Amino acid sequence: MSKTPLGRRQFFKTSALGALGAGLAGRTAAAAQDVPGDSPRIKEYRTLGRTGFKVSDISCGFIMDEGVIRAAYDSGMNYFDTAEEYPGHHRVLGRAVKHMDRKKVFITTKLDASNPEPKEAFLKRARKALEELQLEYVDCLMMHCPEKAETLKCEGFHAAMTELKAEGRLRHVGVSQHGTFWFRDPEETMDKILLAAAEDGRFDVFLMAYNFLKRDNAERVLEACRAKKIGVALMKTTPVAIYYTLKSRIEALEKDKKEVNPLYADGIKRYREKFEAAQDFIRAHGLKNPEEIRDAAVRFVLGNPDAHTACLQTQTYEALNAVVRLSGTKLSLADSSRLEAYREGCAELYCRHACGLCEPSCPHGVPVNTIMRYNQYFTAQRREKEAMSLYAAIPGVKADLCASCPGHCERACPYNVPVQGMLLAANDMLSMP
Repeated sequence: MSKTPLGRRQFFKTSALGALGAGLAGRTAAAAQDVPGDSPRIKEYRTLGRTGFKVSDISCGFIMDEGVIRAAYDSGMNYFDTAEEYPGHHRVLGRAVKHMDRKKVFITTKLDASNPEPKEAFLKRARKALEELQLEYVDCLMMHCPEKAETLKCEGFHAAMTELKAEGRLRHVGVSQHGTFWFRDPEETMDKILLAAAEDGRFDVFLMAYNFLKRDNAERVLEACRAKKIGVALMKTTPVAIYYTLKSRIEALEKDKKEVNPLYADGIKRYREKFEAAQDFIRAHGLKNPEEIRDAAVRFVLGNPDAHTACLQTQTYEALNAVVRLSGTKLSLADSSRLEAYREGCAELYCRHACGLCEPSCPHGVPVNTIMRYNQYFTAQRREKEAMSLYAAIPGVKADLCASCPGHCERACPYNVPVQGMLLAANDMLSMP
């Protein structure tokens, strides 16, 4: 597997300014009319691959506020994602769905299949999910983040899916993937797993990570999905929040006057230097408004003709309205310039989702991708308690071990991310008192 990043500048010239700016020609779409008032509406719907369902271009991810979910539906969103591993979310979504026209919404949930359980075990878990959701059926049940392609063949899972379909309790099978999720030994990359799932033929919908800073392996998968008519929902689409949440962590760390390991100090120093360089770049280029960059990031993924919906987590009515306004819009020259500027000045502060290229270099097996995912839950998704609980539950080594390491992960990172310092900051943030 190559560790050389692809040419991003050329992509922006040819794709962002060309195909994306030219519109979404050739895609199945239906327009929804704006209505008077302050609430924005979904303006575009796309065919979700071979499911045939016309899905809103912006959809509803993990949201714990029932009122916000109902407002998303009222705005025209009709794709709602959940999972058995999202604490309490089945019941919240189930209550909200009672106020929807069930035939007009597409509900997905997910089951972990990392353990090769028998059919009966998967049936029991699927039926529990349906009970919690208070639904007679789900539109798609996904295999949740398999760590390797071999997991896709799990006989018990597929036998259970076949039976649920026969009972009328399931319509489609899918798979989600956003990178390695290992605790002891690195497994396989997102693209390898999803390309294998595309070849398998039994998965109708993919939920996958894709954004303007992490495209390399995702675009190969998107091409395969187009060829196989697989529906595509995207997650991790706005990798911009991390910059705007790092400054307070650096300041807090610098206020700590106690003695620290020299290697810890070196890791934080490299981290701080990258951060300060990004800060100078943001000032010089006038990138003062994170909302503009976020909006451009969403328009970027919406502009890919092989994607069908961007699954976003909007925890407030204000955030919901902000993303609904992006429905049906296109990436402009100004948007492209903002993203290119952000990429040049801040990309080294983004630990890529679905990457994991540095993990095999760690002699201690620190699960870098997993820890940074939990850090995002804490900083960007307002899931602080859950993130801290998940971090505490990691078996074996955690990022506290990084304090006495010379930074093998940083040397292995092809994107020049100060990984060690970010892991140390994440450890301080996620560690329970």
